[in-house]
Amino acid sequence: MQTLIIGAGIGGLVTALSLADAGHRDIVVAERSSEIRGLGVGLNLLPHAARELDELGVLDRVAALGVEPATLAYYTRRGQLIWSEPRGTHAGYRWPQLSVHRGRLQLLLRDLVQERLGDVIRLGHRLERVAEDGRSAQFVLADGATVEFHADLIVAADGIHSAARAQRYPEEGGPVWGGLTLWRGTATVPALLDGRTMFMMGDADQKFVAYPLEAPGPDGRQRINFIAERRAAGSPGADWNRQAARAPIAELFTGWTTEWLDVPAIIRDAEELLEYPMVDREAIPQWTFGRATLLGDAAHAMYPNGSNGGSQAILDARTLVHRIATEPSLDAALAAYEAERRPATARLLEMTRQTGPERVMQLASERAPEGFADVTDVIPQAELEDIAAAYKRAAGFDPARLNTRASLSARPGAGS
Repeated sequence: MQTLIIGAGIGGLVTALSLADAGHRDIVVAERSSEIRGLGVGLNLLPHAARELDELGVLDRVAALGVEPATLAYYTRRGQLIWSEPRGTHAGYRWPQLSVHRGRLQLLLRDLVQERLGDVIRLGHRLERVAEDGRSAQFVLADGATVEFHADLIVAADGIHSAARAQRYPEEGGPVWGGLTLWRGTATVPALLDGRTMFMMGDADQKFVAYPLEAPGPDGRQRINFIAERRAAGSPGADWNRQAARAPIAELFTGWTTEWLDVPAIIRDAEELLEYPMVDREAIPQWTFGRATLLGDAAHAMYPNGSNGGSQAILDARTLVHRIATEPSLDAALAAYEAERRPATARLLEMTRQTGPERVMQLASERAPEGFADVTDVIPQAELEDIAAAYKRAAGFDPARLNTRASLSARPGAGS
């Protein structure tokens, strides 16, 4: 089977690795950029994604890039604890949650594709058009020349600005801005809390998120990833990945300090600070057109609430290749993949627009704007537990179900 993958991000590269694991070798990955530079900041791989990386035999190498958070905690702007829960193996999963630098992960996945498949990545290929039957695609090279690839299957994993999606939905326009601006960065700071906690502080109008990217060093300092976000009027700027001045953003968080946290200081000490609008895409009624289908952000870009974007792209890739291995035909496999993943991600998109599991922060803000003596007087324990559990079920990482569900491995001879 000849496969063309458009995009060498996380979704595209995991698709290539999954196909290789299933015994497919005739694969081309066409990437628009002239170089894979490993850009970005931090991301979280949740246990359902870690399971898939484990079944690909690469989890140990990915885990070596980052750290496993033991706890997730939510706080009010005042620093009052609303909810905390164990994460990954500490919560009974057979697989960890991993916090890693996105760029380092992408470079590792690139290296793994080269190790397992050889020279299959074609850089500097900008998609111009996918044929109506999904069996060929035309690209423009840096010098203006065009090249065409023919394939039995085309997987468009070309991100939130997907050219393949735009071809099928030309009236859609750009991504939908949710009214929040994000400033994302990394900083090396004295270890926060126990050095293994991912935490969020604030509400729907302003929030600060941080999690470790490395274990604390001998000096007790630790590299973290952080996201500072704030609701803004007007519309986002045209540059979606621009360097931001640290001092003005730190000033927006004046007063956000506790005994263990100084948000303005972290922002001022950032190694870099990049500005993004919080955007997503509307759910669409169809991903597959002939032998071409969408995957990852090209299919279902969503807000980072719940830390699930990269994990969902990995689930897409693994589900697609599993269906290819188990359905009677490629057309049936594509239909089964879309029938499973499109409704699931549409539900998840709606939950992230409602702030996902972070909803507990907004409830605390609305019900007790001046603070509380006991959070359960404001949000009953059962409600807190239900919000956390409902998101896990929707996102596919309810611990009991994940630990016992059948494998998505498509390796020849692999058991279920």
